[in-house]
Amino acid sequence: MRRLFTFIAAIAALLVTAAPALACGGLIGPNGAVNLLRTTTFAGYHDGVEHYVTAFEFAGGGGAFGSIVPLPDVPTSVERGGDWTLQRLVRETEPPSLRLEAAAAPADAQVLLQTRIDALDITILRGGGAEVGKWAADHGFRLPPDAPEVLDFYANRSPIFMAASFDADAARERGQQIGDGTPVHLTIPTDQPWVPLRILGLGKVAGETVQADVYLLTDARPNLLPAPASNGLALDHSAAASDGLLADLRSDKGMEWIPASGWLSKVRIDADAAQLKFDLAIDPTGSGTPSLIDTGLGATLPPPTLPSGGLLLLWLLVGIGIAIPTASSLALAMRPR
Repeated sequence: MRRLFTFIAAIAALLVTAAPALACGGLIGPNGAVNLLRTTTFAGYHDGVEHYVTAFEFAGGGGAFGSIVPLPDVPTSVERGGDWTLQRLVRETEPPSLRLEAAAAPADAQVLLQTRIDALDITILRGGGAEVGKWAADHGFRLPPDAPEVLDFYANRSPIFMAASFDADAARERGQQIGDGTPVHLTIPTDQPWVPLRILGLGKVAGETVQADVYLLTDARPNLLPAPASNGLALDHSAAASDGLLADLRSDKGMEWIPASGWLSKVRIDADAAQLKFDLAIDPTGSGTPSLIDTGLGATLPPPTLPSGGLLLLWLLVGIGIAIPTASSLALAMRPR
């Protein structure tokens, strides 16, 4: 099985502060008072297992709000993530000066796992786009007009989704303050890792900007498709992970799997919503070609021009995890009633 280091995808979007924020997908409160913050995701792939770390940040408002995140496969565990993994990644790469409608009624989505982490209710679902959309609507998520198309886009490749519902009232009762994040760590056995990018533009129209950060940790310098030099993607960092970073990550809760060496990439996303019609496919070995199918575009995507030695353009600002400022939607953003 291909050895990939950890792949933690950032979920969504707009940079506002230097502290991590919402996970994949925009979170919207029932009263419209919840701020959408930029999120950061960390995904690591090693020995055929992806470790996906993202964070959901309490941003004010009341009631419940949630997000739907596409996953490459069924997770074997969903638990509370470490306390500083995402922040440590940001510090490593940031300059010191920057701080549904269907023709027929859809069947029910299959609930594979349910758990509660702090004020978050996490549900892992299996189903087609219509089934997952129906489940979301039945559970109070407000779906934007483009939700059916986006859900189908992901379900055609992987029918696995994570729905996260944040109970703002419960968060307040727990003493959580605005800006406090709840990290979530998913362990996902998979042969072909990919990072969901299109989900970040959910509910957005042409002319609106999607910003996010995505961190990748792989055993070798990875090859990416499409190349981060275009389509609103830029490679902000690509270098061997420092011993200090790896030691710090390994010391966080649930991060014992971090290898002794690896390659750290950061891809920054700053694109018009109309550009993000694809996902980021990854060959973590650096010796092969990423799957065109995993981009979600099939033969419609022109072959990229890659730099010698493999893709240097790697992590984008995708906000699916513990990001910092304002979240766009990397995962399907929806809000429960």
